[in-house]
Amino acid sequence: MHDEALVILPQIFQAFSIQRAILLGHSDGASIGIIYAGGVTENRVAGLILEAPHVFVESIGLESIRSIRTEYREGDLRSRLEKYHGSNVDNAFWGWNEVWLDPAFASWNIEEYLPQIRVPVLVIQGTDDQYGTWAQVEAIEKRCEGLVETIRFEQCGHAPHVDQPELTLPAITDFVTRVLKEV
Repeated sequence: MHDEALVILPQIFQAFSIQRAILLGHSDGASIGIIYAGGVTENRVAGLILEAPHVFVESIGLESIRSIRTEYREGDLRSRLEKYHGSNVDNAFWGWNEVWLDPAFASWNIEEYLPQIRVPVLVIQGTDDQYGTWAQVEAIEKRCEGLVETIRFEQCGHAPHVDQPELTLPAITDFVTRVLKEV
């Protein structure tokens, strides 16, 4: 995630001449957004939308990641993910699963990046997220310097854009509209 945020994302901004952006990231993508927004000096971010973000490792997440490994090996998860990842499905799954379950990753924490975030932030979290709890959101609220708005969706898991699209998409649209008025 650090390489994606601090090496790859700046290259993308440069390659496409992007001067200002609102970053929207889900799960590890939200973590990448946090690392970028709080970790670079030439910050091109006007706002952050963090959907089911991770700023530290929680036991609930690790338990779910261990469980999903079995579903991938023995159930239909691989075929369901293949429609999104194509022939790269095994690399995508195992690259994610093995990193999170590596014992060295248990101490992973990116809270140090939060105080440098001074742009508006929207955090969207489902109450039934099997990979993270509201503690992730509270850490972001406490440590970011900019305005942090939070939305908690009931009966919603790790992917609010899938579980509650009728609520998620308007919330994102409203946030983007407000941020763009300020830019």
